[in-house]
Amino acid sequence: MRADENAPSREAGSFVALRRRMVQVQLAAQGIYDERVLAAMLRVPRERFVPADLQAYAYQDQPLPIGYGQTISQPYTVAFMLQQLRLGGNERVLEIGTGSGYGAAVLSRLAAEVYSVERIVELGTAAQERLYQAGYRNARVVLGDGSLGLAEFAPYDAIVVTAGAKVLPLPLANQLAEGGRMVIPIGPTLTEQHLFRFTKCDDSLDSEDLGAFAFVPLIGEFG
Repeated sequence: MRADENAPSREAGSFVALRRRMVQVQLAAQGIYDERVLAAMLRVPRERFVPADLQAYAYQDQPLPIGYGQTISQPYTVAFMLQQLRLGGNERVLEIGTGSGYGAAVLSRLAAEVYSVERIVELGTAAQERLYQAGYRNARVVLGDGSLGLAEFAPYDAIVVTAGAKVLPLPLANQLAEGGRMVIPIGPTLTEQHLFRFTKCDDSLDSEDLGAFAFVPLIGEFG
């Protein structure tokens, strides 16, 4: 047996160790307490969702470029947003902004059905193939204007938006089920964005400010 034949397994083992450290040290230390979120992020190999030349940085707590002016959010941001959705496992979830597909993969381990909308054809197509090949069969990517939501499969028990809107997009509010939660960054500029959680109660929305964050802008009719 040649010495290099064990290289793939050594590399895979290294990523497993880095992923475990990300979950057990980085995320827990930053206040991520939802055991289901932590378990889901432990199961999903983030290195598969970043460009090959950046895989060595997959488990650093930082956003990484994925092409077309887009990024994969830092692990903490992903975990924090998903924790705010308070998912129990039986929900239908809408994600706006598929990107590389990492968020949809984690969501697929937290909810029953995941629909993810991506406006950039190349990213959306690659993400769907990546999710399918990795076995995330309850996550579906749809190409389109995410600010319009996805009325075909509404209502949604939870909606997560991974791009910053100037105001709350009305179509997304209308597609949220009674008792549903939506987590979305809102602000007039990148430096003035705050993350909000909206909960639908008696056809009205209760809002909670979850703090300052910075996301790429939501582009579309209601962006």
